[in-house]
Amino acid sequence: MKIIGNIHRHLRRTYNRMRLSWHTQMRQRQSAIRSLLRILDIATFFGALGFMVCFVLYIGYEHSPSQLQTLYSTMHSLRWLFALNITFRLAINFRQTIAETRIVKWIVDTGILVSVAIPLLHTNIAASWPALANVLSGQWLNIGILLAYSIVDISYAVMRIMNRRTNPPLMLSGSFLVFIIIGSVLLTLPKATYNGLQYTDALFVSTSAVCITGLTTVDIPATFTPFGQGVLALLIQIGGLGVLTFTSFFAIFFSGNTSIYSQLLVKDMISSKSVNALMPTLLYIFMFTIVVELTGALAVWWTTHDYLTHMSPGQQISFSLFHSLSAFCNAGFCTLPGGMSNPALLNSNQSVYLVTSIIVLAGGIGFPVLVNIRDAFSEYIHRMFNRVRHRKTYGRQIHLYNLNTKLSLYATIILFLLSSIAFFIFERQNSMNGMSTYTQVCQSVFNATCPRSSGFQSISPVLFSPATFLIVLLLMWIGGASQSTAGGIKVNTLSASLLTLRATILGKNKVTAYNRTISTGSIRRANAIVTLSLLALFVYTTALLLLEPGLPPKAVIFETVSALFTVGSSLGITDQLSDISKITLCSAMFLGRVGIISLLIGITGNQTNPPIDFPTDNVIIN
Repeated sequence: MKIIGNIHRHLRRTYNRMRLSWHTQMRQRQSAIRSLLRILDIATFFGALGFMVCFVLYIGYEHSPSQLQTLYSTMHSLRWLFALNITFRLAINFRQTIAETRIVKWIVDTGILVSVAIPLLHTNIAASWPALANVLSGQWLNIGILLAYSIVDISYAVMRIMNRRTNPPLMLSGSFLVFIIIGSVLLTLPKATYNGLQYTDALFVSTSAVCITGLTTVDIPATFTPFGQGVLALLIQIGGLGVLTFTSFFAIFFSGNTSIYSQLLVKDMISSKSVNALMPTLLYIFMFTIVVELTGALAVWWTTHDYLTHMSPGQQISFSLFHSLSAFCNAGFCTLPGGMSNPALLNSNQSVYLVTSIIVLAGGIGFPVLVNIRDAFSEYIHRMFNRVRHRKTYGRQIHLYNLNTKLSLYATIILFLLSSIAFFIFERQNSMNGMSTYTQVCQSVFNATCPRSSGFQSISPVLFSPATFLIVLLLMWIGGASQSTAGGIKVNTLSASLLTLRATILGKNKVTAYNRTISTGSIRRANAIVTLSLLALFVYTTALLLLEPGLPPKAVIFETVSALFTVGSSLGITDQLSDISKITLCSAMFLGRVGIISLLIGITGNQTNPPIDFPTDNVIIN
């Protein structure tokens, strides 16, 4: 026992000396280590981008055996780079790496390390464990692990850029621009289309998808393969949720290592109450989106599978998923020939139109409203629990719904009811003549809901009466709620402007609603948005009229409004536009999605007030 004790003490002293020596060496070489870590981070980031390029080439093109071997070799080299980065960080700073890494990222990192280490540890693995060898040698498994790691690393790089206190509006605009360009490249891949696609058309469709507009210069089902439609669906989903929200979710959920500044930026983007509630709010938004889209897909399939008999069961499921996603994101893309005016749908029991309207309204409510409704529901449950337990509630909020939620919901309901009734009255004996009363009601609800941003059309706007045409233009201008998937100036902006008008007429000094005073900043921003939207509409309409003198002015004006306010409805002239007109509308869709006022604020920066106060004077306005 004495010998064993001596050996144990000797080993312990040796271990302590080695650990002390190691820490001493690390402290002496901190500068070199930090430089090496920075180099590895940069190399890993470009390696992740390189893998994404390889992945696009792999899935988007047909390859010869030699080309496939080159791609596999490149991916294998990148896997070694990722493994080196993971191993080095663990060796240099084990405790901090363990503490800052979330479980999901650990799964991805472990997958990288295992896929590299096992063949090295056991060269004859195929003979000993053939099943394990087959799993580890599977190309799609390795590609999936590399893809997950690359997504996490790129998302984390976005958060590091945000940590440098970049301009949030410019970063938002830049992120949309990057995804538009990436999407345009993906849509030109040989496997994405049946007969190829010009880059101008690919850019237009990509911009329309990311900006969730729905305008298209090509026939979606006839142009894009299932792979191309999958790319289109991904672009719509990213654009609907918001690029920074999407990447922030991956970075925070997988990595968890973000600065307070970046967390505050994401908090403002999703209207979270606090930084501590950031991750739950992000998860709630994503889970709500997934649940609504899956539930909507099930409802769409249930209401259409008896009528889409020309489709296989798999095609029906694909259509249902794509349609639900497109409806929730207010994109307006449809994979059916003729879109929502397809005879199979028009001759159905009309349930699909009601389901689509509900999904569109759910997407157009706005994420801040959804978060507020969640909090209010949680408070209701808490109060009910206290009543059952005969407890008193202390320090709980009295007003469950904030002013933004009330204005958004009430304005949405009022617009929905008034527009549906107006459409029914004006189009009953016009475009809907000959339909049953039930069909007319369903079509009125659908065609009154979609112009606010979704862009679906079951009745061509060409057939609308002049009064309905003007109402549709007004609805496209208004759009949905703020921070939603809808476009337009937003119902919040309209409500604030109308309340300001009421206060001015009544001679009130403050703008109030529901026992709340609307802040001066909100009023100024609302008035600025209304003014800029009208100016932008004038500029783009004039430009399109000059660029397309051969097209009907009515159709050009309608197309401009649809693009600028990201609606997607058209009078059928989109495919007749010249390339310069298509690019002009791309810029209109981009401005409509990122917001003109946000882009201008990002360009000009935060201007401080002058150090002196100028004298106050009046301007005669009458």
